[in-house]
Amino acid sequence: MTTTTAAHGRLSPRQAERRRGILRASTALAARGGYEAVQMREVAEGAQVALGTLYRYFPSKVHLLVAVMQEQLGQLHEQVRRRPPAGEDPAARVAEALTTAFHALQREPRLAEAMVRALSFADRSVSHEVDEVSRLTSAIVLAAAALPGPPTAEQQAALRVIGHTWHATLLAWLSGRASLGEVRADLHTAARLLTAG
Repeated sequence: MTTTTAAHGRLSPRQAERRRGILRASTALAARGGYEAVQMREVAEGAQVALGTLYRYFPSKVHLLVAVMQEQLGQLHEQVRRRPPAGEDPAARVAEALTTAFHALQREPRLAEAMVRALSFADRSVSHEVDEVSRLTSAIVLAAAALPGPPTAEQQAALRVIGHTWHATLLAWLSGRASLGEVRADLHTAARLLTAG
């Protein structure tokens, strides 16, 4: 069993609940102490599973924390779908949604740092999970944009650039290289690509 299996939903209800427990334990550890605090043995203890069981679900800490990021983005996607941003055009709506997401991460900076570090450390063995993070980021942007029709080729390229910008600004803020004002400005600039041309 791997996170790929979990991502495709081929888990029994009991396995899915166990996986959720593992992610909850990991999230709590990361929120308290960041990347270094997420130790596989402590995750297993917090989730009340055997260490071997944990490794069957998540082969490494990087797999685990990228899965936590997937879960966080999935929740954000659902939130955007339930309460769409109210901006007057797609760019304004996207900027609003991403700024709101950024503020949510700002409230849990150690968790954000842990997820972003895991994403940065991810190698090819985590490519499926990283692709899912990118897919969810694009889905959030698309849901926020509420375009009148399917995205054009140019808009699909803009979605990718916006996703890259969001992740890069998050990394720059976490490392102290960008202020919140700069992050906001960069997100608004990237969001305008959706309606450029």
